Amino acid sequence: MPTFKPAYLIHGDDHGRIGERRTRLRALAESESGAQGVEVLEGDAATPEAVARALNAMTFALGRRFIVVEGVERWKEKELQPLAEVLASMPPDTTVAFFAREDSRAKAPSALHAAVTKAGGDVSAEENVKPWELPKWVRARAAELGLSLDSDASRALVAHVGDRQQRLLRELEKLALASEPGAELDADAVDELTAASAERKVWSLADALVGGDLEAATRLFLALRAQGERVPGLLYWMGQRIRLAHDVAQALDAGQPAAQIKRSLRMPSRAADRLIADAREAGVEKLRSAIGLIADLELASRGGSSRAATEDTVALLAIRQIAA
Repeated sequence: MPTFKPAYLIHGDDHGRIGERRTRLRALAESESGAQGVEVLEGDAATPEAVARALNAMTFALGRRFIVVEGVERWKEKELQPLAEVLASMPPDTTVAFFAREDSRAKAPSALHAAVTKAGGDVSAEENVKPWELPKWVRARAAELGLSLDSDASRALVAHVGDRQQRLLRELEKLALASEPGAELDADAVDELTAASAERKVWSLADALVGGDLEAATRLFLALRAQGERVPGLLYWMGQRIRLAHDVAQALDAGQPAAQIKRSLRMPSRAADRLIADAREAGVEKLRSAIGLIADLELASRGGSSRAATEDTVALLAIRQIAA
């Protein structure tokens, strides 16, 4: 049976995580006391004065009583005194949970932080992680789930899933279920477990184009089309990789060190090394021309070309030009 503290304050700018914690707390509360034992205050009804009244109100509900309060990021410091006095002598078998979805202008009052702590409660911050800190965050969350991810593996997961922390956490949970307790995962293992086969082939196609490997690019394009991938979707990934390689080539021409460029690329170490090497070999002019060819191909795939050739033929001709 879970144990509950008298008060909780869950705040921060990771609104998705805060919403998840609210849902989980309410589910636990209802399993403990039933729906009749949970009171929710939100909108105009969620004021410090209203919470103080609710805490002081008599109740005939059996079991623990829960009060869930939304929107406390809108509260002002000067409004907190009556509520702070009530929190200092919380009624028995009562839990109040405050939720603050913060941003740069709206924050939970510091007096509420102090009052919850003084009441023997718990204050938790759910903050969005900066993009460059995500790999470190991923490794920490993986460790909590009994997994060990190295630096390349954490970067690979971010590259596959994106920068939404909730999606990353869900993917880590899937990895934990698919792996032995205490498993150590490298970038190749993450690639295998998180990227769909079509996705891996698309990345390989894009890398083959940047690297000038015509045979591999043609083979991968035909394989992807044979398994039902649409040309517009393939063009998106091809264009993304070529534009990234063009940016890398420009940075190299400007004298930026390869190590500095590598740190800015959100991808596994080996993939970053390969992209930098291919971009250096291709050069800015060739990659700029390739971007133009991809743009022409996108136009043709939308019926914007007067050519009679099929989109596959047009795509293969463009691939030949880019990779040549």
